[in-house]
Amino acid sequence: MEDLIRIFLADKNFEGTRDFEPTSDMRLMIAAQACLLILGLDYAYYDDVGSIIISPTIIRQRGSRQLDGGIVSDDPIALAGQAVLHGPVLIVWDTVANESRDPRRGHNVVFHEFAHKLDMRDGTVDGIPPMSAELAGRWASVIRSVLARLRSGDHDGLRSYGATNPAELLAVATEAFFETPDRLQTSEPELYVLLSKFYQQDPAARRLGPG
Repeated sequence: MEDLIRIFLADKNFEGTRDFEPTSDMRLMIAAQACLLILGLDYAYYDDVGSIIISPTIIRQRGSRQLDGGIVSDDPIALAGQAVLHGPVLIVWDTVANESRDPRRGHNVVFHEFAHKLDMRDGTVDGIPPMSAELAGRWASVIRSVLARLRSGDHDGLRSYGATNPAELLAVATEAFFETPDRLQTSEPELYVLLSKFYQQDPAARRLGPG
């Protein structure tokens, strides 16, 4: 983990918005959380991450955007983070600091946005990160089932934002997997197993400790 963080800090370009200058502690916090996701994978999974842009506070994004179902909206949206295909990752520091005070809430913007980057590694944003064909087949089936339950409101282990589309479900499920693994394991055991196989980690067992 320490080696991954050192490589990440040396390899990635950290920038602040406008006149904001990220501190070394900010860079370290974001690097550590991003590297936790690839602890069981390979550093090459972040080849598409060149820059991390840090904003001190929430950003209001304006302009047309397409929502799920083909709906187009012009309403401004508050961004705590954003991952761009073949582009940078935007992270709002206020959100990172606030969420890090209580990980058990299951919200983590760094996990969320870097899960998107893992999803984007194959050039598509479809909620299926690079994995074996067998695992991808099982993943697609489980995701459809979880999405249906989320959209019906019959779920207490994942944030409702995961119902937006498969890509957001992967990001929200990743937050839960690392922040509230015991709860996710209980509410969605099959999804937990698939995430464990992909990330090559078992956070629920790590929380329990020896024995």
